[in-house]
Amino acid sequence: MDRDLLDKLTAWRRHLHAHPELSLQESATSAFVQAKLAELGVPFTAGVGGNGVVATLKRGTSDRSVGLRADMDALPINEANDLPYKSGTANVMHACGHDGHTVSLLGAAALLAKDENWSGTVQFLFQPSEENGQGARAMIADGVFERFPMERVFGLHNWPGLEAGTVAVHRGPVMAEPGRFKITLHGVAGHAAKPDLTRDPVTAMGHLIVALQTIVARNVDPMDSAVVSIGQVHGGLASNQIPTSVWIEGTYRTFKPAVRDRVVQRLRDISANIAATYEMTAEAAFITGGLATINTPLEEEIAATAGRAAGLTVRRDMPASTTGEDFTYFLQHRPGAYVWVGNGPAKDGGELHNDRYNFNDAILPATAGWLAAVAKQSLEGELSNTPVSRI
Repeated sequence: MDRDLLDKLTAWRRHLHAHPELSLQESATSAFVQAKLAELGVPFTAGVGGNGVVATLKRGTSDRSVGLRADMDALPINEANDLPYKSGTANVMHACGHDGHTVSLLGAAALLAKDENWSGTVQFLFQPSEENGQGARAMIADGVFERFPMERVFGLHNWPGLEAGTVAVHRGPVMAEPGRFKITLHGVAGHAAKPDLTRDPVTAMGHLIVALQTIVARNVDPMDSAVVSIGQVHGGLASNQIPTSVWIEGTYRTFKPAVRDRVVQRLRDISANIAATYEMTAEAAFITGGLATINTPLEEEIAATAGRAAGLTVRRDMPASTTGEDFTYFLQHRPGAYVWVGNGPAKDGGELHNDRYNFNDAILPATAGWLAAVAKQSLEGELSNTPVSRI
């Protein structure tokens, strides 16, 4: 990548970092992407699945096609970094690097637009609303695969802690199936000085929180992976009143549907039984997050070959993560692969979803270069789409 393009991409990335938008609100980000595509001379269609944008490049006579995807939304986090391009929106921040992903895909479009050594069609999918798990499904429902044909689809995520610019290509599972739960215990309110006249949901919730941590330890096969974490606890308005109800929200992560079903059932049963023990009732609600993100074999080999072709270090030994990705919805319709590109050392709070995270602009040649290379690699040679079984 030449210096002029890198400088341009860096400026674009920092602009997006300074102007983050939450899921379902990415209108300015979408407009920015459209303006830069127009500047690059790449045709595009806006309004795909909401704020999504799909750009299309065609070259030569090949009827082959491939999709490249990047996400655009930010998180409801207040940035703690002291940067010239710090988020200008209170409590909204690009704490996962989607600003870098978006600009990487713009960079790939720029590289491929200038490169005459390929033939076929490349679809560039700028996806909204990844963080709330709705964006991929919205684009699919809006006919993205019918309107913009592609044989396979690829995507990437920056990865703090992995050496900067290194491409990690997993064999099979990459990220887990995410799910959310909300559990409410309904008791009987009353004066805190007369607890015998109440049914105290605070005490019961304390026991429930501890009991839920036994699910992974005692109800999941040790050879499988699962996570149950509680992120919110809410209840009570006064120090001298026992409240009517207390509720918690959390997440569960699994790789296999059978493990997911077991975890959900235990969440439901333990809640009901703890509530019964303390003479109250439980209400449990669940939001599933699709399936785990699992690479298909041919496409993961294409991804690895593209990394080497782009002059990047490729690793095949990274374990899967219990984080989640709605890229999995694309993989239910087309074969594909999702890779990690190292963001460098995760120091001073630089992990994903941390208020001090920042995308490393120095890896833009690697991320944009890999996206361009995987498109070319996918369009070359004799490829097979043998059906692949999934976990």
